[in-house]
Amino acid sequence: MNFFLAALGVLGVASSGPLIAATLGATTVSALAIAFWRNAIGAAVMAGPVLVRQPRQFSRVTGTEFRWSLAAAVALALHFACFITSLQLTSVAAATALVCLQSGWIAVFQLFRGVRHRWQVLVGLGMAFGGVVTITGFDMGTSPDALLGDLLAVAGGALAGIYTLAGGKARQTMGTGVYTTLCYGMCAAVVAVLALVSRQPLAGFDAAGWLGIFAITVCAQLIGHTAFNHLLATMSPLLVSMIILLEIPGAALLAAAFLSETLPAGTYAGLGMILVGLAVVVLGQRSSRAERRDTGRLAELGAD
Repeated sequence: MNFFLAALGVLGVASSGPLIAATLGATTVSALAIAFWRNAIGAAVMAGPVLVRQPRQFSRVTGTEFRWSLAAAVALALHFACFITSLQLTSVAAATALVCLQSGWIAVFQLFRGVRHRWQVLVGLGMAFGGVVTITGFDMGTSPDALLGDLLAVAGGALAGIYTLAGGKARQTMGTGVYTTLCYGMCAAVVAVLALVSRQPLAGFDAAGWLGIFAITVCAQLIGHTAFNHLLATMSPLLVSMIILLEIPGAALLAAAFLSETLPAGTYAGLGMILVGLAVVVLGQRSSRAERRDTGRLAELGAD
């Protein structure tokens, strides 16, 4: 059963990029509409069990918990804005790999906060960000749009790291259902404001557009991350975090199979460097119980 759930989780999160790219390319759906509806629907789904079982939990949210949840929601909203827009400019494989640098960015942020990492983590960071240079270097020679898409995906990964760290602070005293409902709901509200400012529609799409939004929400948000959240109760957080990294090759394979996406050999080499580098980062953080808890929280708060 764990193997089946792991495969289902990888397929769910890996389908995010290809489904978003296909929806944006074939329908009139806007980038921010995808971000809005997947978070709004996610908030509604997560709120249901809490409202039925323990509705008073929402009234017990403290000011500190609310502020950390709000910070996480803003970072998540900006993450989605960057990542989904990047899929309109660069390849699905490159955008997915670059945005998956979330765990690498967390390690970098921890360095600035004075956390000392093992040498393996530093080596892994070097490999991962070397892959970024490789991918962006090849895309720089391809088109300015592809390079801009790469930079947006990198920014999306950094914002996902901020979202995870802020969410980790909130989750120290909040339950999963209350936190995700509050965070996803506020994220949807922030995205709605961004859509209003940028004049991107959130409704009025054709049937194919709504089908795409539904597929993205179900596959990536509800199936993919729900499967990984369940596995955290039955498998080690380190192993779950390693399995999540399969999103990188998974998205590349799905994009090649269903979107006929082909990339230069150098770009695939960059994807491999990021995958191996992030694996080394995750493995290098296995030394202490506190770091293992951080790894588990990272898996639980996955954004894509």
